[in-house]
Amino acid sequence: MNKLKLIGVGIVFLFFMGGGITHFTNTEFFVAIVPSYLPFHLAAVYVSGVFEIVGALGLLLPRTRRMAGIGLFVLTLAVSPANVYMWMHPELFPDSTPTYHVLRLIVQILLLACIWWSTKPSLQSSVSDEAVA
Repeated sequence: MNKLKLIGVGIVFLFFMGGGITHFTNTEFFVAIVPSYLPFHLAAVYVSGVFEIVGALGLLLPRTRRMAGIGLFVLTLAVSPANVYMWMHPELFPDSTPTYHVLRLIVQILLLACIWWSTKPSLQSSVSDEAVA
């Protein structure tokens, strides 16, 4: 794995490990951004926090990195409605600014790109894996 991809994996790891832990240390924030049309807000926050931590840990091993990347990509898509909900209902979040909500959406897109790019197998490792098989 080249150094840039390793840095990308490190960024994704830190984002999800930190975010996953924060689901348990700042639960009220995450419960508040779960869209009102979804049930079981507290359970959703805890479950997504566990998945973030497990996914982050999966990034650490080359053998599980690709599956962890796929899982974190899907998880990021699944929690995107929370960021859209914040953006569409800024009146519910008076402590933050409209710029903050837009930045969360932009970071979400950049995060998806970083997950995909940093956890996909490189062409060189794919060729090596085929040669071994």
